[in-house]
Amino acid sequence: MTDTVDKVPAPPLPPEQIKAIPVRHYGRWAAGAAVVALLVIIGIAFSNAKINYSIIPDYVTDGTILSGVWHTLYISVLAMTLGLVLGVILAVMRMSSNPVTSTVAWFYVWFFRGTPVLVQLLLWYNIALVFPILNLGFYKDEMNQVMTPFLAALLGLGLNEAAYMSEIVRAGIQSVDEGQTEASHALGMTQGKTLQRVILPQAMRVIVPPTGNEFINMLKTSSLAYAVQFNELIKRAQDISSTSLAVVELYFVASIWYLILTSVFSVGQYYLERRYARGSSRSLPPTPLQRLRKNLRLFVSFRRPEAAR
Repeated sequence: MTDTVDKVPAPPLPPEQIKAIPVRHYGRWAAGAAVVALLVIIGIAFSNAKINYSIIPDYVTDGTILSGVWHTLYISVLAMTLGLVLGVILAVMRMSSNPVTSTVAWFYVWFFRGTPVLVQLLLWYNIALVFPILNLGFYKDEMNQVMTPFLAALLGLGLNEAAYMSEIVRAGIQSVDEGQTEASHALGMTQGKTLQRVILPQAMRVIVPPTGNEFINMLKTSSLAYAVQFNELIKRAQDISSTSLAVVELYFVASIWYLILTSVFSVGQYYLERRYARGSSRSLPPTPLQRLRKNLRLFVSFRRPEAAR
């Protein structure tokens, strides 16, 4: 009689390792090669062009150009301030239950958004052809003496910007839940206090990003003020190029300064947006500086074990 021995089943074989074969994206390589080839062609074209690149660094720090940069920044800040203040007023008027104020605000936005900025600048600059004398009762003077290039640029840029800012502010106010207004009125707050203390602080999260974009756009739109003889950056560059005949080189100088200004204010806009986004998200994404510090710490911690060996 033979003893029966229980056979232990053999352990299952491990599954065969899957070999992942990456998909080849030939279109990406072709697109990348086409872009590189295009950049090379553009670089060769500009290198062979009749442009005196050596004088560009000298004009970047020229006193006349720096004066134009200051006037560009000055008129942009003032016009944006005027546009922001009028924009808030127009937004409140547009949302008012009064049909007269809402209609006037709608007509203002319709007119200034529907006509080019250059036309508005020229109209203000030549307003003396329509009103030779400015008579306000308590003040009387010739319009040519009142409507200077600075004032024409300020009114043309600021009043046009107010039309766009009113729509931005109105969208921000409407983004706040109506329950906030009802709760404020239930607490006895007036309409003005509700708007100042409850609605606008919450609406800033929606208002700030497009407002920053509008200011950056204003820095570039201010170049149209050369048409009314305001001494901004483009006007100063043209004044120099008319005597030095370095037309393209001076436009490169102006472009460099516009890039510097927009880059600086773009960084400020980024951190301002983060500040007003704190109430809407629990954790904000790391800033580029924070990501750089984190990568440096990871790199140092990775290198230390190798150094210990």
